[in-house]
Formats: sequence, C-alpha cells, structure tokens
Amino acid sequence: MTKPYVSVAITQHGVEIARRLQDVLIDTDVYYPMKFARGDESSRGVHMYEGPVAQYVPEWFGRYEGVIGIFSIGTMVRLIAPLLHDKKTDPAVVVVDDRATYAISVLSGHLGGANQLTLQVAQYLGAKPVITTASDVNETLAVDLLGREFGWEIENFDQVTTVSAAVVNEERVHIIQEAGERNWWPYEKPLPPWLRVYVSAEQALQEPFDAALVITPRLLTPFEEEQLLARGVLYRPKVIVIGVGCNRGTTKEEMESMLLQTLQCLRLSERSVRNLATIDIKQNEQGLVALSQERGWPIVAYTAAELNQIVLPHPSKTVYHYVGTWGVCEPAARLSSGAKDWVLEKLKSGNVTISVCMVGADE
Repeated sequence: MTKPYVSVAITQHGVEIARRLQDVLIDTDVYYPMKFARGDESSRGVHMYEGPVAQYVPEWFGRYEGVIGIFSIGTMVRLIAPLLHDKKTDPAVVVVDDRATYAISVLSGHLGGANQLTLQVAQYLGAKPVITTASDVNETLAVDLLGREFGWEIENFDQVTTVSAAVVNEERVHIIQEAGERNWWPYEKPLPPWLRVYVSAEQALQEPFDAALVITPRLLTPFEEEQLLARGVLYRPKVIVIGVGCNRGTTKEEMESMLLQTLQCLRLSERSVRNLATIDIKQNEQGLVALSQERGWPIVAYTAAELNQIVLPHPSKTVYHYVGTWGVCEPAARLSSGAKDWVLEKLKSGNVTISVCMVGADE
C-alpha cells in the first residue's frame, strides 16, 4: 500500500466524483469499473476492475486506513458487514452518494478517523457532511479520543462504551487528571457542568459520581481501582522520562529488567514512559537501541556540554573521567523532561544507572 485511502466507484456518475476527489485528496487510490475507462487511467494512476465490486472489498478493507465508497449506504453496509471486527482495528468507512450531495461517516468515526475524513471529503466535493456520533453532534467529550493527539493510551478499553454513554447522557462524570497535557477540551464553549475536573483521585472520591475518566501515570491502589474503574476509563499520559547510563555492551534484557522493576517500585506505569534520555556517545549502544525499538521509547541524546548545564547534588568524578560530564542519567532526564527535580535522582544496578523525571511535574 502506498496511500492510506481508497475511493471506489461503481457508476458513471460515481467515476466522475472519484476523479474529482483524486485531484484534491492526493493520498487516495481510485478504483472504478473497466467499462467506464476514459483512456487516461494509466497516467492518472487509476486502478480498473472487472466484475462485481464485492470480490475486491475484503482486500481494500484490510489494506487501507480508510475506504470511501461512492454509492449507497445500503450497498456499503452489505459489502462490509462480513468483514467487521472491532472499532480499534476496522478502517474508516465513508459513503458519498451518486450526486455528491452528502458525505456520510459510516464506520470507525473516532478511532478510525471516519468523521475527520468525512469532513475532508465533504469540503473537497462541496457536499454536506453527515456525522451521527453522539459526542460530535453534542459537542462534548469523546471518551475514545481523549488525549489521542498527545499519545495517551487507554488501559481498559472495555469500559469506553459504558463511559461514553454516561458522558452523552449527561451523567455525573469525574475527570481525574494527575498528569498530562491540559488542553484536551476541543471546543470554545466551557466544559459542561456534569463533567468535573479533579487534580487527584483522593479529591474526586469525596464527591458522588456515576463514571470516571482517570488520567495518571500512577499505578492505582486496589481501592481506587474498585471505586474508579468499575465504571471508568484509565488513560496513561506520556509523561515519564527515564535517563539511562550504561556500561559498554550492556544487554537489552538487563536494562529492561531494571527499568521495569524500578517503575514498579515507584508505582508508575510503563505505558506512561515518553522517552529514554542519555549522552550522545551512548545513544547507539546495541542494548539501548533494542530496548527503544521494542518498547517504542525514543532515545533523546545530549552532549557532555549540554549535560553539564544541570547542577547535580551528587556529581561523579568517575563519570566525568570517562565521558566528560558529572553525570549521565540524572541531567539527561532533567533536560529531556524539563523538570526541576527528579522522581528518582539516581539508581545503579549492575551495568545500568537510571534516573526518572516527570514531564509537567512543576506546573
């Protein structure tokens, strides 16, 4: 696949719409029947097909991030019904009618991006967008999208539908945000009164509520899980920065074991790790690179001069002798996170030394 979207037409009018769309939505492959060929398909990069469109849909459904069908919504429903899996993996599906009067979001409106794609298609074609997702039409919080643009992860996706219903039905929903970006409300109007924000679980539990959204890097206590997650969604914001120093040739397994054990002791979730930080001469260490790639934790590296800008309470003459800086993991974590202090200043075990900082902890 070279493009994320596919536009499919089955009628002569649909072909014209697909060609118009191709001119403006450049990330889209176009397919239409061979019998409607105009002779310029090769130069335009248009794909032709013969026979019933149904035989090609399973391939498109599994291959593209978004499917734009230029035909009736009933036809689309029948074509994709056998292929549906779940909202986390199904592609966005959008339908445009044969006169481009409407662009309709059909499937995976939020996680799949169909609502956003619908708005794009409607704008390009001069069509009216039709979006029926309750949180969108009511301009309220979308539980499955909260913090997505910041990289937040949902830990218990099974509660999303239940809590989404509580939000759109205007039940009492507590939003407990202990960390992470604060500019997640997308509308100019103020937060509705049934959505209340708290800075800690302790504070939120003092007031009655019907559902909860918990945004924290912290591992909850059993009591908090019982009270908040019975009807609540847990988000992991990317706020933990781990500074890493290591001896040459340290294995990925040794680093990973120490990092995970340390996070467990600090009662912090590994899902909230944003990145690793180290000195530039260590950024290509095989074990560190392997850990970064396997866990999806980017490596941020600094020169010795940059690291020496951070005044350390416990500078190391030994480290300075070998790499020219008074510390590696401690200043690297501070520089990368922007924090003024450490959650964990320094811990050494075997060949690995780590430091932990929290993004936004000083705000």
